Amino acid sequence: MTNNSTLSQIAEVLESRKSATPDSSYVAKLYHKGLDQILKKVGEEATEVVMAAKDASIDGKTEKVIYEVADLWFHTMVLLAQQGLHPDDVLNELAHRFGTSGLVEKASRNEE
Repeated sequence: MTNNSTLSQIAEVLESRKSATPDSSYVAKLYHKGLDQILKKVGEEATEVVMAAKDASIDGKTEKVIYEVADLWFHTMVLLAQQGLHPDDVLNELAHRFGTSGLVEKASRNEE
């Protein structure tokens, strides 16, 4: 299974949970609670990534960084689906930026 197909498969499941009853799955419950709850989870997961990375810089154990980034990506994918977006939208944006200096790309955002 390729990484892109993994993202697409997860996106399919997330999309299917939009019409599910809140008590049928964790994601259905998140959708039912609304955007603020989804954003709260994204923020929590981002904080956990930061803490795991700080710990890894001290003890050299990166397993928790991977675990927490997976949680962050997952909850970000829930947010994308809630907003009617797909992981391919983000991948296309990254592909668009590929080969462009980060400094140039950032400067172009300041012009908008």
